[in-house]
Amino acid sequence: MSVSKFRVLLIPLLLLALAGALVFFVGSKDSAPDVKFTTLAGQEIHMRDLRGKIVLVNFWATTCPGCIEEMPELVETYKQYRDRGFEVIAVAMTYDPPNQVMNYTRKNDLPFPVALDVQGDIAKSFNDVQLTPTAFVVDKEGRIVRNVVGVLDFKALRAMLDEQLGKKS
Repeated sequence: MSVSKFRVLLIPLLLLALAGALVFFVGSKDSAPDVKFTTLAGQEIHMRDLRGKIVLVNFWATTCPGCIEEMPELVETYKQYRDRGFEVIAVAMTYDPPNQVMNYTRKNDLPFPVALDVQGDIAKSFNDVQLTPTAFVVDKEGRIVRNVVGVLDFKALRAMLDEQLGKKS
């Protein structure tokens, strides 16, 4: 086989292989890490135990203006969807003093579990989160379907929840 015929065959094969790899990597969803959250109340929640629910894992800090800005709407969204299978786990970053987290949680009557990430292991498990707010949406099968760095788009989140959990009648 001549070099020119070989190139004619090789280029389309390479393009086809690249296209297949792109579809695979874009189409595949990462499984959420099977971490253990320890809440301020001392309750242990394993990620695997939340299967069957849509879960929003929200990394935040009491010193983060964007986190504080989105918290009231996160509370309202949780209240609106929790009875339909939506769970929120708020994970306070390792640099956030536990007493500040506890005070903020009590003062604002946060209705969802709040966990401390004292050693930073949870943030490391979720792609080494460094910036807040950062949220991961995990589907009912335990796959990460969205990763948002910055303040959440609550209109988009509610649309997704309506689609996945059904509209309230």
